[in-house]
Amino acid sequence: MESTDDEDVVIRPQRDEQRGLTTWVLNRGSGPAGATVVKMPITDEARGPGADQLGVHPGKDWFTVLSGTVTLILGERAIRVETGQAAEFSTMIPHAFKAHGGPAEILCVLDHDGQRTHLHPAAVG
Repeated sequence: MESTDDEDVVIRPQRDEQRGLTTWVLNRGSGPAGATVVKMPITDEARGPGADQLGVHPGKDWFTVLSGTVTLILGERAIRVETGQAAEFSTMIPHAFKAHGGPAEILCVLDHDGQRTHLHPAAVG
């Protein structure tokens, strides 16, 4: 017998209008090892920690630039990532994202630690 409910297959986005984020949780209740996909606008102002206060947390971040150009500040390096390009890095390296030359939008894949840090900064201790 086939189910008429598609909730076991379709992942519905969750919008955070205040922060301009759209998230898709991929773990489906399989525990903390799952991943979260986030569509995130980036402005000229650094998100989260400023360029002078780079964030560090366990795990890895992966993102692709949907529009615009993003400067990934990674330790002492400033790396430009343009529309259609992607980046992956260890989040144990101090890091932050900035837009370059105007607003940008990225699609991130975050592990459990990245989700906690990037989406719930007040929860980080």
